Amino acid sequence: MAIQLSKGQRIDIGLQKLSVGLGWDANPNASSHDYDLDASAFLLAADGQIPSEPFFVYYGNEMGSPDGAVKSSGDDRTGGKSEGDDETITVDLGQLDPLIEQIIFTVTIYEFAARHQNFGQVRNSFIRICDSTNGQEICKYDLDEDFSIETAIEFGRLYKRGNAWRFEASGIGSSGGLQSFLVKYAKRFS
Repeated sequence: MAIQLSKGQRIDIGLQKLSVGLGWDANPNASSHDYDLDASAFLLAADGQIPSEPFFVYYGNEMGSPDGAVKSSGDDRTGGKSEGDDETITVDLGQLDPLIEQIIFTVTIYEFAARHQNFGQVRNSFIRICDSTNGQEICKYDLDEDFSIETAIEFGRLYKRGNAWRFEASGIGSSGGLQSFLVKYAKRFS
């Protein structure tokens, strides 16, 4: 049975191959535009920064991380139109470059300013981790806070503790869309 996480809760992952699924629904009549939310992963070294640009995995980085360990499912430009995950990031911790100490999973709203959109207009947002070998859900974190002005959310992070990997449900919102995370985690490249 999957573990339902609350904000700040941490669990041991105990997997080598996993998928990180993100999903959401738009509030009815919130906007005349589709909600194009984008899942991304920032693979961070000990200094809290991506070592090079390819360690930022998102729909535009079709090759995934340089070690082949982290890949994006691509861009779902309408999101929330179906049950389950709208975008997925797969992770093979066995292939991960030893330089990487944590992976931050974010969701941002594409063209938030032009479309006048924010996470206050989105509901049923979640992040879940599944075992890639059998599809079994390990844990899920439902974003139940009201992010009325935020356009970017750090949903969770995988991080190394000793030789084990753990997951923390973050739920940290910010304004400025994807750029806010690039400034935070890719200072040398943004």
